Amino acid sequence: MPESRGHAPAARWGGAGRTAPGARAAPVPVVTGIMGPMPDPTAPIADRPAHPGIVPSPWIARFAHLIAEGSRVLDLAAGEGRHARFFAARGCAVLAVDRDAAALAAVADLPRVETRPLDLETGHWPLPGERFDAIVVVNYLHRPLFPHLFAALAADGVLLYETFARGNEAYGRPSRPDFLLEPDELLRLVAGRLAVVAFEQGHVAGAERGAVVQRIAAVGPGRAWPQPLLPAPPGG
Repeated sequence: MPESRGHAPAARWGGAGRTAPGARAAPVPVVTGIMGPMPDPTAPIADRPAHPGIVPSPWIARFAHLIAEGSRVLDLAAGEGRHARFFAARGCAVLAVDRDAAALAAVADLPRVETRPLDLETGHWPLPGERFDAIVVVNYLHRPLFPHLFAALAADGVLLYETFARGNEAYGRPSRPDFLLEPDELLRLVAGRLAVVAFEQGHVAGAERGAVVQRIAAVGPGRAWPQPLLPAPPGG
């Protein structure tokens, strides 16, 4: 079946509840890792889990400490909102954006989450003039959006980005170059704009098959340097 553009799973693959067009297969895990024991419910809000059973990407969880409680977070191509849940539970105000209104409904009633069903690939940025303290993107790639993302990020903001990369075609979809980052592409995109806190690229194991991914954590020039690093979680 040919891959399609837009927010079809070929472009945004592996998120909660997303499958190939016409398919019923379970979502393919992109990275392995665990979140560890559930914290005490009396712990500070920034230490609480997002939502039982809905686990964020280990990469996003590992660098979530860069995003302060109260930050305005854009969850781009949010799907059913696993990262919107996660950051809202940490006390952030989250705008979850996706073309799929039915998927966004899963988090539409959550405190501190605003949802907007928007098509991100019309050629026009749908959030003109809006600014965010952090932007989170997982398993989605539409290259024309990068200039808009950088413009929408606060001077001391945080970009957490993780998606598939070249070489993933050996393991399945997505396999089209439009949906796969080139080696070091995220590094080149942020060069001269953001300071890199962490970057990884390569093969990761999955429960059903492997994948090739690329991921970055970067901060704006207004952010104090250096940034704190936390140990990687087991399997992360």
